[in-house]
Amino acid sequence: MGLIYKEGQEIKDFIAANHDEFEENLLNEAVNVRDEIQGIMMKGNIDLLENAHKLTLHVVLQEDEEVIAFAKQEGVIWAKHSLTLSFKLEWVQAIRRTIWNFLYEYERLSEKTPNREEFYQLEEQINDQIDKFLNWFFLSFSDFKDKLLESQKKLVKNLSVPIIPIQSNVCILPLIGEINEERYQVIEEKVLMEVGRLHIQTLIIDLSGVAEMEKEISHYLMKMLDGISMMGCKSVITGMSAAIVRNMVDGEIDFGNKAEIKGNLQQALEDYLVKF
Repeated sequence: MGLIYKEGQEIKDFIAANHDEFEENLLNEAVNVRDEIQGIMMKGNIDLLENAHKLTLHVVLQEDEEVIAFAKQEGVIWAKHSLTLSFKLEWVQAIRRTIWNFLYEYERLSEKTPNREEFYQLEEQINDQIDKFLNWFFLSFSDFKDKLLESQKKLVKNLSVPIIPIQSNVCILPLIGEINEERYQVIEEKVLMEVGRLHIQTLIIDLSGVAEMEKEISHYLMKMLDGISMMGCKSVITGMSAAIVRNMVDGEIDFGNKAEIKGNLQQALEDYLVKF
């Protein structure tokens, strides 16, 4: 490498003075990432080369707080844009090797007398900073992804309990698909909350889209109907399939004591749209 060195120059100034050579060395170290640099810039507005210089400066100056803050920031951005983790790992390891290449050249050009103790101390410091960056980067990346997944799960749960107002105090709850214990918990929580929030007086629960319901869920549903009633709301159940009715008969469950039963949703709508 045709590097520039001035007598008494510090390592950070040596790297800055050889900016282009540093980038060239880094790109040669990061074989798989160099072809993705423009794509990553377009997808996440992330300038990998500029960020490499920033991280290198923090590392050689042993700036712990800056390394951690930068790692957290990078982790969020990388997660937000769903960028490939293997590219980031290869890139940071390439930065590590490039820093060591330049430290070697710095020592060689400065003609300092080698000191084994200083060398091992410097090795520990540099590697500790890079490892610290990677650790906080992955923690930040994982934390962002976990929060995103949790928010998406909540959204899906809310969408799975669509309460549709048809009059100021009449709403429909069309249930679709299989109802297991976990989903029932979501349904119950959402229903009781919305009955209170919307001041629903009549809730039409349509089961025509439910192919199967476990016997245990039928018992839970009875408790939910009790809760709806205690909140001053009337329940109307429509669209029970033969399979659901058979399970209820076998389990000696009678919704009729808790709710008005209609054969289908259309019948209920005709009755309540006329009444209200």
